Amino acid sequence: MFREFCCTFAAVYYTLFIYMNVLELSEQEIGRRQSLEELRAMGINPYPAAEYVTDAFSTEIKENFSDEAEPRQVSVAGRMMSRRVMGKASFAELQDSKGRIQVYITRDDICPGENKDMYNAVFKRLLDIGDFIGVRGTVFRTQTGEISVHAKELTLLSKSLKPLPIVKYKDGVAYDKFDDPELRYRQRYVDLIVNEGVKDTFLQRATVLRTMRQVLDEAGYTEVETPTLQMIAGGASARPFVTHFNALNQDMYMRIATELYLKRLIVGGFEGVYEIGKNFRNEGMDRNHNPEFTCMELYVQYKDYNWMMSFTEHLLETICIAVNGKPEREIDGNIISFKAPYRRLPILDAIKEKTGFDCDGKTEEEIRAFCKEKGMDVDETMGKGKLIDELFGEFCEGTFIQPTFITDYPVEMSPLTKMHRSKPGLTERFELMVNGKELANAYSELNDPIDQEERFKEQMRLADKGDDEAMIIDQDFLRALQYGMPPTSGIGIGIDRLVMLMTGKTFIQEVLFFPQMKPEKKAPKSTVAEWQEIGVTEEWVPLFNKAGYYLVQDIRDVKAQKLQMDVCGVNKKYKLGLENPKVEQFQEWIDKAQA
Repeated sequence: MFREFCCTFAAVYYTLFIYMNVLELSEQEIGRRQSLEELRAMGINPYPAAEYVTDAFSTEIKENFSDEAEPRQVSVAGRMMSRRVMGKASFAELQDSKGRIQVYITRDDICPGENKDMYNAVFKRLLDIGDFIGVRGTVFRTQTGEISVHAKELTLLSKSLKPLPIVKYKDGVAYDKFDDPELRYRQRYVDLIVNEGVKDTFLQRATVLRTMRQVLDEAGYTEVETPTLQMIAGGASARPFVTHFNALNQDMYMRIATELYLKRLIVGGFEGVYEIGKNFRNEGMDRNHNPEFTCMELYVQYKDYNWMMSFTEHLLETICIAVNGKPEREIDGNIISFKAPYRRLPILDAIKEKTGFDCDGKTEEEIRAFCKEKGMDVDETMGKGKLIDELFGEFCEGTFIQPTFITDYPVEMSPLTKMHRSKPGLTERFELMVNGKELANAYSELNDPIDQEERFKEQMRLADKGDDEAMIIDQDFLRALQYGMPPTSGIGIGIDRLVMLMTGKTFIQEVLFFPQMKPEKKAPKSTVAEWQEIGVTEEWVPLFNKAGYYLVQDIRDVKAQKLQMDVCGVNKKYKLGLENPKVEQFQEWIDKAQA
């Protein structure tokens, strides 16, 4: 008896699952699933496991084609992006990883025997735009002059169950464009398929990284890896992400920088080390910031920040030429030149140049008073360095379009930097500004362990005042410094911003495959239990939703006859086989919803 009950319950649950599954699909998606089952019934595996050997790409076929040469045999594979059926002959467009090429398909060529199902049933009816196919045939030029592949064999490699947003044109107007930024960033896989140029941006990103590694490797520096999970969030002034390490029962931090671990390796005897990896900062998102970002940090012994400026000029000029073929790039309507040398400007001079206010020799209170006079939002938690940083950000940063080294920052802004050798109160630090934004940050690294400990303590005093971005004392790093670190210069370069500059993109999301996004908005729905409270059974809830009634209150002002027509129409359209309730039943549900 119990077994029979379980079997009945399972059958009802499975039927309900099928209803809900079907009703969540569009008509095209349902049609593709029907084609999938028909293919299987024909003995065709829509997802074969065997290797499909290819020997050519679309771009290479076109580049190497010669009308005088013997017809070339090729095997190509890719996604079918269009199809024009003309009786016994058809054209399709195949998109592989390099580009697109036309394929010419005739019934008798791919179905040389009596059975013509591969053409009449599979190609013409059961294949859909977006399906992956393999084609073996010969290359030729059509009467219209288009280089194409004449198919002799067609193989289904993967069935697509969701329709692609293919752009259509009518009277010069584009329809069904996949250009909504939120959809593009959230569904990057679709963006890459249907929008030209998107893949090129990420290939250029790969060129940036490849060239950077090449320059650093040729200079003799070693690529290394340091921990992403850290006991202390150090190496920068930023708010960290916190996670919990169960094995140690201890909170840990996602790293905000790689600096302190890389310096430990300089202490250990490496001449130069660099790391290209992810950092995480628990801060805002906008066109220039993503909380998860890629950074390159480099540390080289026996160098100073002057040497690092020259090396940075060489690095960026080399990268720009590799990506663009020249040392210039147009961004936001400006031609930006990465050709060395770049302007070098002390930060206090920059503020004076833009505001007329000279911060040199001024007290914290005097600077705060000037900030308030300018209408800036500052408070008592901000120390002198933070105030100067705010002034620079408000009045200066956005004005430097061409690459400019902003140098000689106050010691309060630079807890890991050597004191300036000739300017008291300042440090040997620079930030590289390009197109109005910071691209790089570099120092003559502080290697005096006693001075470093005092700087850390000052950071803790700022934290006590309420600065949640102040650094925490890293005792192990101080211990490493006490063993002795040679004179060293270090730099951090934001890779995402660098790629933006090298590709001419103005939004950081354009150069990240999968940028952080807010949760997807979903239409609010009443729960099954809420529908059951007015008497609607669980199996009918998906039908109400498919008919557009997501909330119980949505049916309050609907006529019973219309509600019955809408909901029972779903039952009929999708052939669900449920017994339709009478109009009186719908009226009863409406009355209870109004109560």
